[in-house]
Amino acid sequence: MLDRMKAGRLFALAALAGLAGLAGLAGLTLIAAPGQAAAGRTGEAFRSSLKRVMKAPDGPPGLAVVIVRDGQRQFFWRGKGNVGANTAPEMRRPLRIASVSKAYSGAVALALVERGKLRLSHTIGRLLPNLLPRARKVTLEQLLKHTSGLADYIRDKLFIKKLTADPSRYMTPRRILSFVKDDGLEFRPGTKYEYSDSDNLVIGLMAEKVTGTSYEKLLGRLIGRRIRMTRTTMPRTIRMPTPFLHGYAIEKGKPPQDVSEFINPALAWASGGIVSTLPDLSRFFRGYVGGRLFGPHLIRAQRQWIGGSSSPPGPGVNSSGLGLFRYRTRCGTVFGHTGSFPGYRVFAASSADGSRSIAYIANAQIVPPGNGSQRVSALIRKSQVRAVCHALR
Repeated sequence: MLDRMKAGRLFALAALAGLAGLAGLAGLTLIAAPGQAAAGRTGEAFRSSLKRVMKAPDGPPGLAVVIVRDGQRQFFWRGKGNVGANTAPEMRRPLRIASVSKAYSGAVALALVERGKLRLSHTIGRLLPNLLPRARKVTLEQLLKHTSGLADYIRDKLFIKKLTADPSRYMTPRRILSFVKDDGLEFRPGTKYEYSDSDNLVIGLMAEKVTGTSYEKLLGRLIGRRIRMTRTTMPRTIRMPTPFLHGYAIEKGKPPQDVSEFINPALAWASGGIVSTLPDLSRFFRGYVGGRLFGPHLIRAQRQWIGGSSSPPGPGVNSSGLGLFRYRTRCGTVFGHTGSFPGYRVFAASSADGSRSIAYIANAQIVPPGNGSQRVSALIRKSQVRAVCHALR
């Protein structure tokens, strides 16, 4: 078991690194790997990229990827989904999606803008006047695009101390933000891109304020029902729904350490606290990107891109929009999000029309510096490019 100091470092690293569904899903073709994945050059190249990740020193125990191409679902895997039980990754096992959760809070916020409950111009001061007194003029649009200038709570020394003392503890979102309540802005809002986990906690609280409904229920009502996410939850404890895809800490010269249920994901809440499955991730991004949650006017506003990388960086050249990132690769462009949390590194994205998607999980954080090497992280990004190539071609 990890010691408490390491728990604090793991969570800090996680946050600093990034804490239209198809109607015919029931008839999608399942193609398993290794050995049975789709034929063709892009499939072979993608499988080879997975092998390279797994062969690298300090690589993850396992990889699991779902790719949907025009109604056909393909499942690729390597390694172990549960090291202790010596079992392979399984497609429908729950996992922590980390900062990919930020796309969900973006979807909730924009769905409420579509309904007239929120406006992109709404400020923290107007909706939550006592939350962050020194950030009263920060707008929802700036929060969604990470140009708010809010101090990131995960870097606060007192927060890290509290986490280190009890990694399994629960804190409300307001309590978490209280650690940076008196901090000044990092820069003038709207003038710079800087990824901050505080942004999405505020977005979740804004959504609650204008609806009088908990953020967890809004996820179900505004997204889950429309996109048919059947196994997506937002727990308040360290417990995972069993059986699940286990996540590991990798330390050179030591066996993988299971950290799946060590740090409470509620400490990331709307910024990184969701538990989901690869099929649910695929459905969400095809619906979110494909336009099932709001209309063309908001899609255009969402896709006014600025320079900014998701954290950890996704494949290709990254740009930031409203609750969404654009990933331009040599094979084409997809739209999605990445995330990392102790035990997990995730990338999920869709084509612009929602017909093709990738949901990619490594069951170790693998974010340098720290427990993942720069080389393994680079191999994962290259593999993600191969996944995009296979999805789009």
